[in-house]
Amino acid sequence: MATEQGIVIKTDSSAAWVKTIKTGDCEGCSARGSCHSMGSTNEMEVKAINEAGAKEGDRIVLLFETSSLLKATFLIYVFPILLLIIGAVLGQEIAPHIDFNPSGLSALTGFSFFFTAVLIIKVRANKMAQKNEYRPKIVKILNRS
Repeated sequence: MATEQGIVIKTDSSAAWVKTIKTGDCEGCSARGSCHSMGSTNEMEVKAINEAGAKEGDRIVLLFETSSLLKATFLIYVFPILLLIIGAVLGQEIAPHIDFNPSGLSALTGFSFFFTAVLIIKVRANKMAQKNEYRPKIVKILNRS
């Protein structure tokens, strides 16, 4: 599990928007694209589940579930490449049986499978975004405002 400190800038009934300072750990994080820049390249904003009952101005600790980050990373990076390779190999194998150029069919099926993967990712990502297991959680309040 990864942790990060931040300051709550806004809350609602169950969530809080937290400003964090981008660290060196951010560069290696697979979920860095889900954080939003706040003008400065070092300040980031992330929506988190407010389990600790933090209020605006509180300094808090965020917890990121590593297993959830790994699942999201697989879906975004590995899945499309796997489908691209499967499509290309399938096209290469089928081409001689239908009297088609193997390279052309391999490229066509490979890219078709890749774009299908992108569509699947889009649908799946929207569903994942609704699940709390993929959101960071505020687990501790360090200082009250």
